[in-house]
Amino acid sequence: MSSVTTSTTSATSRRAVLSDPGYQAFVILRVGFTVAPILFGLDKFTNLLVDWPTYLAPWIDDIVPGSAQAAMYAVGAIEIVAGIAVALAPRFGGWLVAGWLAGIIVNLLTIPGYYDVALRDFGLLLGAVALARIAQRYDTKRQR
Repeated sequence: MSSVTTSTTSATSRRAVLSDPGYQAFVILRVGFTVAPILFGLDKFTNLLVDWPTYLAPWIDDIVPGSAQAAMYAVGAIEIVAGIAVALAPRFGGWLVAGWLAGIIVNLLTIPGYYDVALRDFGLLLGAVALARIAQRYDTKRQR
């Protein structure tokens, strides 16, 4: 008999959590900041969406060894790792993505004509920070 009560109570509490707007925002941000970096990271290897090497500032291209495309392979690998970090540990992964976006913004601000993309990435940076902060409350692995 107690298992029926426990089951009903846990189903009721689960529904309450799922209907919480804060938790819904956490899930949306977590999924978005998992999927987007992984997809963009994978695209660095194919250039299907965009010619990624054109987004690398010349001064950075001069610093990194190899070609701009080789640098994009490294960038892609880092973005894939960042997306996986968000999936597994959003409290850490959110800050990792925010830091990575800050670096991208600095890069873009040094290329004339890419200021609109830098502004968009600033908005994404704010979303990543929001994810990291809201994960403090909703990351269930830490609450156990």
